[in-house]
Parts: sequence; C-alpha cells; structure tokens
Amino acid sequence: MKLWLPILLAIFVIAAAPVAESPAWKAGAASAKITPEKAMWMAGYAGRTKPSEGVELDLFAKAFVLTDQSGGRFALITMDLIGVPRNLRLAIAERVKKEHGIEPANLAINASHTHSGPELRTSKIHGADDLALREKEAAEFTAQLENTLVKLVGEALQKSVPAHLDYSTARCGVSMNRRTPDGKGGWSNFPNPKGPVDQTVPVLKASSADGKDIAIIFGYSCHCTTLGHQKFSGDYAGYAQQEIEKAHPDAVAMFANGCSGDQNPYPRRTVELAQTHGKSLATSVQAALETHMQRLKGPIRAAYREIPLAYDKLPTKEQLLEEQKSTNTWQVTHATRVLQRIADEGPLSTTYPYPVQVLRLGNDLTWVTLGGEVVVDYSLRLKQDIKDPIVWVSGYTNDVMAYIPSLRIWQEGGYEGGGAMIYGSHPTRWSDKTEENIVNTVMELRKAVE
Repeated sequence: MKLWLPILLAIFVIAAAPVAESPAWKAGAASAKITPEKAMWMAGYAGRTKPSEGVELDLFAKAFVLTDQSGGRFALITMDLIGVPRNLRLAIAERVKKEHGIEPANLAINASHTHSGPELRTSKIHGADDLALREKEAAEFTAQLENTLVKLVGEALQKSVPAHLDYSTARCGVSMNRRTPDGKGGWSNFPNPKGPVDQTVPVLKASSADGKDIAIIFGYSCHCTTLGHQKFSGDYAGYAQQEIEKAHPDAVAMFANGCSGDQNPYPRRTVELAQTHGKSLATSVQAALETHMQRLKGPIRAAYREIPLAYDKLPTKEQLLEEQKSTNTWQVTHATRVLQRIADEGPLSTTYPYPVQVLRLGNDLTWVTLGGEVVVDYSLRLKQDIKDPIVWVSGYTNDVMAYIPSLRIWQEGGYEGGGAMIYGSHPTRWSDKTEENIVNTVMELRKAVE
C-alpha cells in the first residue's frame, strides 16, 4: 500500500488539475510614432499665434485587430491627435477593406483629442502665420498618416495569435465637469464639482494563451487639455499609455477617449500635472487589471450608419453680412468663412453626415462609438438605456466635426451648447433634436447586431 500511495496521489493531482482554457480569439497589436519631424501649426486652441516649438512627449498611432472563431474581425485605431477628419476615416476604411478584408462597420478610429498635437484638418487652420504653408503641411501630414494607419492594421493582423479577451473597470478622479453657472444666466469654462461626470475607466486586455500581454485598451471621459504650451505631447493620455507600457512591456497600450465634451482635467497647465494625471489614470488601469476580470467570448458583430444630423435654423446671406460688422472678431471671421463656403459650394446643407457605430465584442460587451466632442450626458444615458452586461461609450471616433450637446446642454447654451461653432465653418448650432436622433440611432443599431 505504501508503494501505491504516491502513484494514487499523482493520479489524483493530474485528474484534479484545471484544464487550460482554449483561447476564443486571435489578436494582434502594433504601434508607430507619428510625431511631426518639423514645426507645424498646432490644433486645439484658437488663440495660438505661432507653430510648434519642439517635442515634450512623442505622439503615437496604434492598431488592434481582433478575430473571432468564425473569422469575423474588428480593428481599432487610436491616435494621439486632435481628431479624425471625415475624409481620413473614409479613405482608411476603403483601404482597410480592400487590403485587409475588414468591413468599414468593423473599423473604429478614435482620437485622444490632445490639444498638443499638429493641426491635420486644413479647414481648421485660421489665422496662421502663413496659411498656405500650414495648410500644405497639414495635407502632407494627413497623407502620410493615412499610409501609416493602414500599414498598422496590416501589421496587427500579421502579429495576431490565439488570445483571451478580458474586461474590467476602475475609477479615476482626474476629470471634473467644466460648465459652471456664471451668475448672469450663462456658463463659464470653470471647474464645477457638482456637475455630471463619468469617471469610469473601462479596460480591455488581450493576452496570448501563455499569458503574454498583447494589448491593454482603456478609456476615460476627459479632455486632453492639461497642457497649453507650444510643444507636441499626448498630454495626460500619452503619459498614461507610457506608464502602462513600462509596467507591461509586451503590451501595446491604447487610449480611447470617451464622452469628454464638457469634462476637463484639473488642475491644469503644467507638464508635471499632465504626468501626474497620466500616472493616476495608469494606476486606475492597473487596478482594473488586478480584479477578477470578465472573460469575453462569442462573435464580433458591428453596425455603422452616418445619419443626417440637422442644424438649427440656417443663417441667411444677409444675416452673415450683418455678422461681419460685429465687434466680435470671432463672429466676423466665422461669417466670412461661411460666406466663402456659400461662394465655393453653393447653398448651405441643412444637415451633416454624423457617424454612429455599435460593436458587439462577444456576448457581453457592447461598444458604442460616436463622432464629435460628445458631452458626458450621452455616456450616462446610454449606459442606462442599453440593457447589456457591459456598455462602453466613446466619443471622438470616426469623425470629430464639432461639439455634440445633449438636449439639456442645448437648452442651457454656452460653449458646448453651440457657442463653439463660431470657431469653425459650421453655419450654426445643431438642432434641438440632436440627442434624440443620435440615441434613437444607437438603439436601432443595437437591435441590428442581435
């Protein structure tokens, strides 16, 4: 009996050992530096009067490709840039389908919205020192960026290996609502501790069968506006990605900005604060990674639609000519730009093609992506309205054309409610039906991906 005891114990141990779970996916990720190699006009602040003056922190573009067991694919691209011009999204979607077989509906392109990156939208360059030169530089940068992003998707696809996909969340207190009553019936851009926020940090981790990190994707609803200097930087989101990649050297860390239209990081204005906020966010990501993460399984399903987002009542040519007489410089330049649009393009369109996307990654996670600078009300509402186990809402995806107010903020007015439109080429603010149209579309697309 003594001779048989070790053998019986060994058999028991082998029988009791857990069977390794087979990976339900294939996943791969890739990264490339996209910091401009020369001085360029910078994006994000209308009051800038000179081009960039060096690099504080390199900018990156990153790609993640996920494949389910039936061969369905999802590609995510993230960028340390101000936004995603619509023409760039359309060009990349066409090429990614042609070159890599991924449908446009299954491609999401998110911008961190750093205000310390180059201006790549030529239509947004106003008041530059040399307008023709700066527009040429932006066009050249965007053309190069397009090639880089398509290449990154191919590289991530090539690197794909059998993988697990896990999800969890944590919280981070860096953000605060930035709309504060000014006492005169209006709203100031000032920290409001009583205003609505969404401080959830969603985290998605892809890892190989042997536990090696592939990608760590995380989100947060907060403007990338800690910094206001003249150096390129990914701001707090760039520092957060840097910290995560230091702690997880095999992983590509990817930041997807959320519904940040009315959310700012506080305090602000120094590199040290950007670094501190980045470390705070990275610590929250690490906290999520140390929980009992939820393993995701199932197919990839996606639906994408560009809806005609209506403007409010359009200005007449006579009203624009009158606006040109204003003592407000920004109103004058806005009227001039819109009049130029009429001269170049004819009558103003009453709508804008606005992108709405719903992704189902497995049976539990629903990821909603919206274009523009979506205010936090959308995240809070959609996470209540969509009755799935996990709901993740991102703004700044597939096109960043303007602020997107909720009905509440539209009624309140102020910068995010429509006031910011004078800094671009949109003729007027959006319709009061904006929130209703976007949310209804999200719910329709959710039904379409059952």
